[in-house]
Amino acid sequence: MSKSIKLAILGLGTVGTGVVNLINDNLAELKRRSGRDIIITEVGTRRQRDDIDPSIVQNDDLMAIAASDNVDIVIEVIGGTTLAKDIIMHAIKNGKHVVTANKALLAEHGNEIFALAEANHMHVAYEAAVAGGIPIIKVMREALAANKIDWLAGIINGTGNFIMTEMRDKGRPFKDVLAEAQELGYAEADPTFDVEGIDAAHKLALLASIAFGIPLQFDKVYCEGITGITLQDVNYAEELGYRIKHLGFAVRRSSEDGLQGSAGIELRVHPTLIPQDALLANVNGVKNAVLVNSHPLGQTLYCGDGAGAGATASAVMADVMDLVRVLGPNDRSSHSEHSNHVPHLAFMPEELSDTLVLRAEQMITGYYLRVHAYDNPGVLADITRILSDAGINIDAILQKPAHKLGQVPVIILTLPVIESQMNLAIEKIEKLTAVADKVVRIRLDELA
Repeated sequence: MSKSIKLAILGLGTVGTGVVNLINDNLAELKRRSGRDIIITEVGTRRQRDDIDPSIVQNDDLMAIAASDNVDIVIEVIGGTTLAKDIIMHAIKNGKHVVTANKALLAEHGNEIFALAEANHMHVAYEAAVAGGIPIIKVMREALAANKIDWLAGIINGTGNFIMTEMRDKGRPFKDVLAEAQELGYAEADPTFDVEGIDAAHKLALLASIAFGIPLQFDKVYCEGITGITLQDVNYAEELGYRIKHLGFAVRRSSEDGLQGSAGIELRVHPTLIPQDALLANVNGVKNAVLVNSHPLGQTLYCGDGAGAGATASAVMADVMDLVRVLGPNDRSSHSEHSNHVPHLAFMPEELSDTLVLRAEQMITGYYLRVHAYDNPGVLADITRILSDAGINIDAILQKPAHKLGQVPVIILTLPVIESQMNLAIEKIEKLTAVADKVVRIRLDELA
């Protein structure tokens, strides 16, 4: 008879409690699918919980739990990048497999953690770290294993998507929607990670490494948040047939892409105008979605709940089930079983590429520009001449009626251009005496 699989859950917050509840609710189903009894033997918590089965050991010494002989798989859901790292490294060294939802930890220290796991023939599973209950990690590591991924674009932060949806649908200003998001529990008291794009950048670093077989490089992700987005821009975008979404992009650029751009990988998180009929444009509220363009499959969209106890617990337990299947008769994977397992970043460690991650000024996108100019003769001609001289092609122009102080909002959509060229053009436009304010720019992508 197969031995039971013993779990330790470190952290009994929203996600940890969700995992406990899922196991209790679906115990028979888990056994039928895995052929093993899956039981929680220990939990790491600062305070004793009366709602936990008394047979489960509750302990605030997380390092001791990570090394316990009564544990096969350690589930880390405490968050952070310091204590969590120490615990995971300690667990690996003590022969434990690890399941984590900690995207910040993996984005910043994943190369070191995965290397230690490889050396010790252990697995670190992290489906819950990206897009909650959407199985995007499994899809990219396994289902798309025969495909060459050209690019991916994703709504990978539910808070930002909720804010942008409310601004568009109800005409509410950013600050009001953010306050509601905090009241509803979508955003933290300090919402910086969500609204400034840092959370999305952590997730993008993981997705990009799997997509392109490159080491994790969070520090090279260009990151721009949504705090500067106004209702004015949301409405102008709609008028032009676009919607503004906060997206993460990982794009493989070759020397054949045109525009004399550099070959390499673009990693960027920023507000983006996308066509109103695009699949991602119609993913609203707190939902997450990832659009993957690969060869030969083409475009595929993965959408669902990106956060919350149920969605995240579902992803955590999916990882546990995968690990149960690779565990040997002694509840530890053998060297051969480890070798046959899908690599942490989908490519064998020795096959990871040193492909260049491009700098921000090397990125290629289209642009939405909003210029506030005084209603002087020739100002529009001056602006378009500057763009033309910089090699920037205009796709559309929208000139609105003059408002305060005789200023005329001019909205310009451009075709894709290298960022450095746009930087120079904007600098020259802002020096025109007829231009009243800084030029507002938002990137634009047709997702084609």
